Amino acid sequence: MTPPKSDAVALLRELVRIDSRNPSLAPGAPGEAAVARRLVDAFQAWGIDAKLMDAIGGRPNVVATIKGSGGGKSLMFNGHIDTVDVIGMIHSPLAANEKDGRMYGRGTSDMKGGVAAMCVAASRLQGKLKGDLVVACVADEEWRSAGTASLLKTGIRTDAAIVTEPTRLKLMPAHKGFVWLGVTALGTAAHGSRWDLGVDAIRNAAAVLVELDRVDREELPRRTHPLLGRASLHAGEIKGGNGISTYPSDCTFSVERRTLPGETVADVEHELTTAVAKTVGRFECSTLFSQPPSDVALDAPIVVALSKTLREFGISDEPAGMSAWTDAALLNAAGIPAICFGPGDMGLAHAAEEYIESREVEQAADVLESFAMAWCN
Repeated sequence: MTPPKSDAVALLRELVRIDSRNPSLAPGAPGEAAVARRLVDAFQAWGIDAKLMDAIGGRPNVVATIKGSGGGKSLMFNGHIDTVDVIGMIHSPLAANEKDGRMYGRGTSDMKGGVAAMCVAASRLQGKLKGDLVVACVADEEWRSAGTASLLKTGIRTDAAIVTEPTRLKLMPAHKGFVWLGVTALGTAAHGSRWDLGVDAIRNAAAVLVELDRVDREELPRRTHPLLGRASLHAGEIKGGNGISTYPSDCTFSVERRTLPGETVADVEHELTTAVAKTVGRFECSTLFSQPPSDVALDAPIVVALSKTLREFGISDEPAGMSAWTDAALLNAAGIPAICFGPGDMGLAHAAEEYIESREVEQAADVLESFAMAWCN
């Protein structure tokens, strides 16, 4: 049964009940295919052209297009359909149970609520737009964003985009990027009694971590963004040693550095090599993965236009910074000004208890519909 065009909560209920855990995060999980097929069925039942487009190893994106009559600006709604694992949740992750105006389940806030809102908003806009509206429901955002990367490789471009990540209906035009770094301290294995032969890789690794702690406490607080606050770093994982009576031959740790607009991967790599150079020992350093920050100017047309729509609905248009990384960064890097706006709370994302206010989903759908009418016409 296809939810009526007016009912974003009904569509959300269906989406939550479909397991779309990302297999890169939950080995053996089914991925996005089933929820993608359900969305294609819904779009087609609504009379909207939609298709599956492979993103990564049989895990598809959904791309639906409402062709405008001509002469208007184009727009993309973008949202991811994968979720993280459900281990440790304190309620049924896939039941979509509802209580006191909230729907509970994995992905309600992050971000099937936003996906449901944008899809239902699009369903109401057929025959009403001059510019094209592209609705992209993408795979793999929770891991390495292969979905949006694949989408952009097909050449799809629009004049602007809204990524419907959970913002509690706040306008969020910026978020940090990140760089994942790997460091291996190299020591010399020896019996614990042979201080003259052994080189302690763990102690040398700890010295680098102490220096990085100083950088985080003293240097990074001086690097700020008006919406995002300060830059930061933390150690993520550490492994080393083969026994308490043996000098460890190696110790490996990882660091995540959250970057502000204007900071580059090269800047972060220099920061690490400088920290290593201040310590004693042999080290191997590498950049494991990175994603760029995202920043759209407050006077950009997409920001000004969404601000106007929010005021019309009696919703605050005060801009805020997004705490998490999103696919908006990839869209901006490809020349599509992209901002975040959607229902749900990022503080509930990946949590043991995840829910969304049903009224927020309905409000988001109404705002997105009205915004697209104004923007595309």
